Amino acid sequence: MEKMTEATNDKGSGRDLRLDLFRGLANWAIFLDHVPNNLVAWITARNYGFSDAAELFVFVSGFTVAFVYGRMMRTAGFFKASVGVLGRVWQIYVAYILLFVFYVVAIGYVAQRYGHAHLLDEFNIRLLIAEPVEFIKHGLLLEYRPLNLDVLPLYIVLMAPFPPILWLLTKAPNVTLAASLVLYVVARQMGWNLSGFPSGTWYFNPFAWQLLFVIGAWTAVIDRATLHKALRSRVVMPVCIAILVFSAVVTVAAHTGNETILPEAVRSFFIPNDKTNLAPYRIIHFLALAIVVSRLISRDAPALQWPVWRPIIVSGQQSLEVFCAGVFLAFVAYFAIDLVSEAFWFQLLVSIAGIAAMTGVAYFRKWAKAGRAKPAKTG
Repeated sequence: MEKMTEATNDKGSGRDLRLDLFRGLANWAIFLDHVPNNLVAWITARNYGFSDAAELFVFVSGFTVAFVYGRMMRTAGFFKASVGVLGRVWQIYVAYILLFVFYVVAIGYVAQRYGHAHLLDEFNIRLLIAEPVEFIKHGLLLEYRPLNLDVLPLYIVLMAPFPPILWLLTKAPNVTLAASLVLYVVARQMGWNLSGFPSGTWYFNPFAWQLLFVIGAWTAVIDRATLHKALRSRVVMPVCIAILVFSAVVTVAAHTGNETILPEAVRSFFIPNDKTNLAPYRIIHFLALAIVVSRLISRDAPALQWPVWRPIIVSGQQSLEVFCAGVFLAFVAYFAIDLVSEAFWFQLLVSIAGIAAMTGVAYFRKWAKAGRAKPAKTG
């Protein structure tokens, strides 16, 4: 979710459009996945593998924040880089609070205006309406979250303590990665998680998800030539493809209810897919997918410049704004389908309209930033 204000290639002289492209696709996929019972969502990656768009966002965010602020830390010092990271955390927090308010008000209004009281339970805001002061207070503390508002709080708690971790990464990247792995293992074994309100725990366990964030950051700070050489081993690509095929078979069988092709031992290990605590097979699947994509699509691939990809790339470049718009529009789409028709043609129409609106937000935000960056003319 961290915006890319610097170049993200080996030489630091241009933007790696692959990151923007797939982050934009992830934004679109999250929108489709957040619309309940949306048949169009069958095109998203979560239906064909263990990991989904959440892993992509966390990994890319770790990579980007380490690349941008790691260079700042080397040139301007720890303090300035820390201020930059914490400033970005504040921006994300403000965006989350605004989204929280608009989201809750919209759901409450629709539920009361149209008599759809079930929305209050489905989106976890009934208790907030009964005790608004208490629930808003815990909302500000990130302890209470309505449905689908879990991602931004995760980013906030991953980025807030990141400056000292980034400093350690620049000094001893492998040791820092190992420490992150130890925390991941211990947290899963001990059942560590943050508490939610009024009960339960966080949907995205930060003690587990920090590992993928640190892996992303680690790839940004280590020697790129050594990493590329390791990933281009003859063994890596076949192993990654085998992982993706196996993951697709298991996931499709689980979604379709076909139990005959899965031995019970396999089924019990992978189903249900543990997203909350970031099961190891989710990490392995995502990394395998990332390796295959990076091998098939080079950073200077001419196809990345094709106009057809431009709306997706812009959506990835304005990721925070597009993500917030997508969460809100997912509720609007769900209500429209519930109110008008559940026919596939209408689901398709609503899905296309939502993606078009998100793209419009991205282009507007890009235009606004460009206008702000231009020096004012003087008489």
